[in-house]
Amino acid sequence: MDVLEFLIPLALLLGGIGLVFFVWSIKTGQYDDLDGAAHRILIDDDVPPQSTKRDDSSPDRGE
Repeated sequence: MDVLEFLIPLALLLGGIGLVFFVWSIKTGQYDDLDGAAHRILIDDDVPPQSTKRDDSSPDRGE
């Protein structure tokens, strides 16, 4: 029973700290744009690399 006198306040303290950080993250806008990163990866503005034509009829010298 002595352990519970230590663990219950510790659990309440850790829960309170977690709640404070959760409220802080909401107030600072951490959850404002949840879909932005998911859509940003799909919008591809990169130019695809140009393929270089290679003559496959000649044997490789390295083998």
